[in-house]
Amino acid sequence: MNDIRRTILWVIFGFSMVLLWDKWQIHNGNKATFFPTPSAQTAPAPAASSAASQPADVPVASASVSGAAAQPPVGAGAAPAAPAPRERVTVSTDVLRLSFDSEGGSLVHGELLQYPEMQDKAQPFVLLDESASRVYVAQTGLIGGAWPTHKTPMAVVPGPRALQDGQDTLEVRFESPDLGGVKLVKTWTVQRGSYDIAVRHEVVNSGAVPVSPQLYLQLVRDGNKPGGESSFYSTFTGPAVYTEAKKYHKVDFKDIENGKAEIDKTTTNGYVAMVQHYFATAWLLEGGLQRELFVRKVDTNLYSVGMITPLGEIAPGQAKALDAQLYAGPQIEKQLETLAPGLELVKDYGWLTILAKPLYWLLDQLHKVLGNWGWSIVALVVLLKIAFYWLNAKAYGSMAKMKAINPRIQEMRERLKDKPQQMQQEMMRIYREEKVNPMGGCLPIVIQIPVFIALYWVLLSSVEMRNAPWIGWIRDLSSPDPFFILPLLMTASSLLQTALNPAPPDPMQAKMMWFMPLIFSVMFFFFPAGLVLYWLTNNLLSIAQQWIINTRMGVPPQFNLPKFR
Repeated sequence: MNDIRRTILWVIFGFSMVLLWDKWQIHNGNKATFFPTPSAQTAPAPAASSAASQPADVPVASASVSGAAAQPPVGAGAAPAAPAPRERVTVSTDVLRLSFDSEGGSLVHGELLQYPEMQDKAQPFVLLDESASRVYVAQTGLIGGAWPTHKTPMAVVPGPRALQDGQDTLEVRFESPDLGGVKLVKTWTVQRGSYDIAVRHEVVNSGAVPVSPQLYLQLVRDGNKPGGESSFYSTFTGPAVYTEAKKYHKVDFKDIENGKAEIDKTTTNGYVAMVQHYFATAWLLEGGLQRELFVRKVDTNLYSVGMITPLGEIAPGQAKALDAQLYAGPQIEKQLETLAPGLELVKDYGWLTILAKPLYWLLDQLHKVLGNWGWSIVALVVLLKIAFYWLNAKAYGSMAKMKAINPRIQEMRERLKDKPQQMQQEMMRIYREEKVNPMGGCLPIVIQIPVFIALYWVLLSSVEMRNAPWIGWIRDLSSPDPFFILPLLMTASSLLQTALNPAPPDPMQAKMMWFMPLIFSVMFFFFPAGLVLYWLTNNLLSIAQQWIINTRMGVPPQFNLPKFR
């Protein structure tokens, strides 16, 4: 019974090591040892995709970024229009710089001006891109006939390309030629201070018969992890789908490749998205519109997620418009919640969302008062320690009792070391006489573990930590401490905690209890400074609480130093 508490702690520590090892394996392109997940993909190889591999009337997102793929056939009886010259159109707001390709009027490059690159802070972060090494674009078009798609050359309507003083919106307009008796006019509208982009699709029937086109909206990207990912923790990169029926559902690239992706195929609500650490893109439609959701592999290491919605019948000489929104920006919960139900879930806390969301809310409220994310982390840990004070007091009180009777236990174990059954009986008798519960120091701590794991994911997932300073040398809470001061302090605090705890009767366990914090602390040298700050604060408050409780119970704090002989 004396070793049950330490056994549980060993189980928790061992499971943590298993998870961390798996994440390390996945990050380095190997298969997970214990919990198989997709390995890293290879670099994209631009090549024209085969329409034959796709079901009929489903958009084919060509991997050929040079536009080498064949254009959709011109409808019978329509004279081919002279193709418009291909060009890039770049527009700027106070938060976005976007580039559109006149081929299909697609969004092919997006920079977030308020978020610098981690490697070169003088440059804005690039979210969307179409280059030799990277593909991540937003495309739309029509299916159901030989009509304009994302590969159709379009004419660019002249207009302003940057927001002026006093101007809050800016439009970029593309007009397709008449294909199969149908013309598509696509208008992108950006707003000051906003990451959501309005996209209006106006379909004109210039033919002599009614048409019933369908509009597709898709995000296409390669399967590579974003640059700068840590080797000691891993975050999700890939498609995500939300519907009211199945809620938020991430889709691994590997599942798409193997045909194992399971999503709602038809619905009248929800969105499709591409997610990565801190940032996301998502196509949004008005609720109530019928839509078909899809994920598919387009080409070698190129994947798409999107939705198709019917426009209904359009009579000759008539037009019909449909409005959509594209979000392309940071995962800021308050902004995402206002755009669509469930969109804030792209900031993924996993199975601890029910705990993480209120913790983030409290952290955000503290930041409004303190104005500094580092001090907000410290304040949040203090509040959690106050909230769990009585649980911790019970745990440390039990540890103090165990520490008080430890010399008696040690003498008994030495005396009865050759009589294990009698030793166990004698140990239980001592526990009953001293009214000590060997589990009393463990269970209160175990109860708190989910809360602190949830706080870990809040700090890891919150884009607010990115480039957020704390004090002095800590200029970015999302990056490792450049001088390793916080990790060293965290290691020292972990060793001090070990020294204050009762020494395990078993000499081998006693040695391992000293190696554990050292092994665990190695990872923190490469963790974001905000996470290390949270853990260090928690350690220091725990030490102070343990010191006070031991003193009150008449068990003076004593340092149990390791004996490695």
